[in-house]
Amino acid sequence: MKDLTNLALFAHVVEHGSFSAAARYLSVPKSTLSRRIADLEDELGVRLLNRTTRKLYLTDVGREFLVHCQTLVAAANAAEQVTQFVQEKPRGKVRVSSPYPISQSLLVRILPAFMQRYPDVSIDLVMTNKPVNLIEEQVDIALRVRPTMEESSLIGRELLPSGQALYASPDLVARMGVATHPTDLITWPALSMYQSSGRYQWQLMQEGGEKVSVSYQARLVTDDLWVLREAAYQGQGVVSLPTYLCREYVAEGRLVKVLPQWQMPVGKLHLVYPYRRGLLPAVRVLIDFLVEQMPIAAGFAGIASDNDAVVS
Repeated sequence: MKDLTNLALFAHVVEHGSFSAAARYLSVPKSTLSRRIADLEDELGVRLLNRTTRKLYLTDVGREFLVHCQTLVAAANAAEQVTQFVQEKPRGKVRVSSPYPISQSLLVRILPAFMQRYPDVSIDLVMTNKPVNLIEEQVDIALRVRPTMEESSLIGRELLPSGQALYASPDLVARMGVATHPTDLITWPALSMYQSSGRYQWQLMQEGGEKVSVSYQARLVTDDLWVLREAAYQGQGVVSLPTYLCREYVAEGRLVKVLPQWQMPVGKLHLVYPYRRGLLPAVRVLIDFLVEQMPIAAGFAGIASDNDAVVS
């Protein structure tokens, strides 16, 4: 059997970004750590790391090998905390990545209840609309909205559909006239989330199958959906927003759906995490809690899947 310690040491070196930092964390000489990784590379017959004076870089083989080494470390940590399952008292920190809209509209309703139920678990919430590399950024759970779960080595759980629709204030509709076709919106003022591509378009499809793409110039561009919703409510433009975010505004008459007979692409909100086995108890209970509570918070109770799905 291979020396499993070397695999764990390799994972720690990558996690800390250098031999010096990992040696300090592990309280072992840097020379010993470097020699053990060199022995591992010699034993495997491949190079796992490319070294410069300032930084370490994973090779392609090293990147794939790292996933399995991190699984080993996670399993060891879980073994040390196995009594938590018996005592039903998960503990420790869980690092979660989530887009701003999901954090501000859904997690804000869910996480306080989770923290009350599990007082020994702390949450490190990273709010970002940019893609996150869970391995490199040491994220335990990431929430994502995608049409489908992208192919990767991650494990995924579908939480709920994330539908979009066009919304505007009743005053704007009265001023511009009721739209019956997407091309009617060409003259309307528009609001939008930031698009990295620089192309601002609405994609719409009718039940009969007709598909129309409408390009527009946005008067306001921001990653804050609350600002967009408020600007739409104030009559400053038509905007595409998640349906769960606008449900109350529509019920109260502050916003109306524009072109309700036309559909926009439907994404799926799902969570992903790096490992199937060896999950720490704190991570596992948070995953289960989100699977249970996210559909309820969004008004889609009963949508979420009960089973893990490999995303690769």
